[in-house]
This record gives sequence, structure tokens and C-alpha cells, in this order.
Amino acid sequence: MWGRRQILLGGGAAAMGLALSACGGKNAAGGDVLRASITGKGDGDTRLLIRTAGLAPEGFRVEYSDFQSGHLVIEALNGGSLDYGGMSEIPPIFAAASTIHSFRQIAIAHGNVNNQVVLVPKGSAARSIADLKGKRVGYVRATTSQYYLIRMLEQVGLGWDDIQPVAMGVSDGAAAFSRGSLDAWAIYGYPIERAIAIDGARILKTAFGILSGNYLVSAHVDALADPAKVDLIGRYLRLIKRAYAWAAAHQDEWASTIAGNIGVPLEYVREQFRRKSDVYTLRPVTDAAIASQQEVADVFARVGLIPGHVDVRPLWDDRFNSIIQEEA
Repeated sequence: MWGRRQILLGGGAAAMGLALSACGGKNAAGGDVLRASITGKGDGDTRLLIRTAGLAPEGFRVEYSDFQSGHLVIEALNGGSLDYGGMSEIPPIFAAASTIHSFRQIAIAHGNVNNQVVLVPKGSAARSIADLKGKRVGYVRATTSQYYLIRMLEQVGLGWDDIQPVAMGVSDGAAAFSRGSLDAWAIYGYPIERAIAIDGARILKTAFGILSGNYLVSAHVDALADPAKVDLIGRYLRLIKRAYAWAAAHQDEWASTIAGNIGVPLEYVREQFRRKSDVYTLRPVTDAAIASQQEVADVFARVGLIPGHVDVRPLWDDRFNSIIQEEA
């Protein structure tokens, strides 16, 4: 029941997302469709949350595609196969450093940062980040895990070159960690609880105090230029607000659903919920949110992981602020 195969995510998920039709707001059978992303499983799975909360889109359909990380969502947005996607502050920064960024950041899904951690294997002698010097550390490129790993290393006087960083996707990282090929793994979301349950992993450090908790909601520029799609996005944002409110008021029920969905004992999910720094809430675009992402971009520029200074402000669009700020 607890074999390594259960850790692995479907490798074709991103490809499925990229294979979706890149145009049009109607499905083949008629009706309005919003093409949206789901990144990973667990607490951040809005599709599962909406269903568990007993909610559903009214008058339109959401066509979901699954992704393992936010940088794959950005690729799908830039490829025109999504209208709406979620990611952390980091993937858009790498996109902004390139010539292609066909999306705008329209809202903040503010949530937990204690589900972003550095894990070490069962029996590891490491007791602090400083103990990772010279060690093989897995991470997911262009995501929060790369950012907080950089910051954690800096806090103990180490740099990126002081470890052996191993960039890998979530499934490959889970497999490598499970078979003992990594000395540590910077990872986020439900793989944490599965690694603890299956492999006896231990949390070395969480990203609390490093990450802002801002997870970004983005929309394709073509969707934002289409009044019909803008209307769908606004209606979907209202639906997510209701779902987040339900989750905040029904944590036990939500934890039970997640445990069944990811295949770990309920107690492991309850423990993750007890560690939460915050529940999810939808927040508007603000100067503070823009400044937070700019700070992250400046760190990546400083350590040479993007070519130079990136101005993130042009990536933002605040047209949905009034909807987000509506009374529940």
C-alpha cells in the first residue's frame, strides 16, 4: 500500500495540459469553458476543494489540466493552452526574463508556507541547513523550492556552489529521495506527507519567514482581451472565494478528503494542517504584493540565475480587485 509507485505523479499530466485546444471559449458540445490549471494535489487542489465544498460553476464549465509545478503552468500559458493558471511568485520571474510572457497576474491566493520544506531521509545526521554543505540536494527548478533553498543557504553563510544542487521534477525527486539518491529534498505540498509516511523522512526546515505566502493567479492575455472570458474569470474567482471560506470553516472534513485523495493516513494530513501558517484566502493585487515578487526577482538576479534585473510590475493586472474585495 505504501510503495514507491504511490509517490509518483502522472508523468503525462503536463503534456495533457499542453495538448488542450489553444483557442475558443466554447467546448465542442457548446457552452462556456474556462481552461484552468491544477498544480499538484492536496490543500492547493481547487478542483477537489470546489467539489468537496459542494460547489460548482454556474452557467459555465471549467476544463482542468494537471501540472507538477508552476513553471509548467507558465509554459502552458505561454503556449496558449490555458486561460487561467496558478503558481508561486517564482515561475513568472523566469518568464519575465525571457522574450515570451503571454500572461498577467490578476490575484493572490495567499496561503500556507509551512508546506514548503527541506526534507532529509530517515537516519540523516543533518540537524541544520549548514549540515548540507557538499551534499546532494534535490529541488524543482524555477519554483519556490529553488528560491527558499537559496535563502536558507545564505542564512547559514553558504552559497549555491556549496551544495550539489540536483534539479528534477516532482516525480523524479520523489523517486530519487525514496531510493536514497538525495541527501535532502527541497519540496512543497503533498509529497512531504507521503515521504514522511512512506520513507520516514524528517522536516529539516520550513520556508516560514522566507516565503510571503503569495501564490499567484494568472490569466492569458488573450483571455483578458475577451469580454466573455473576463466574465468567466470573474465568476470563477467568486467560486474560489466561496470554496476557500468553506475550507477555513471545515478543516477536519477537508483534511479527511485530502488524505483519501493522496493516499496517506489522515493523521499525517492533520499534522500538516496543524503546522499551517495560514489558510487560503483570495487577495487583490496591491503594491505590497508587487514589491514582494520584485524582492524575489532581485534575489535571483543577484545570484545570477536570471540574466539581470527584471521589472515585475508590467506582469500585473488589477482589474479583478473589486470582485476579490466583495463581501462574502
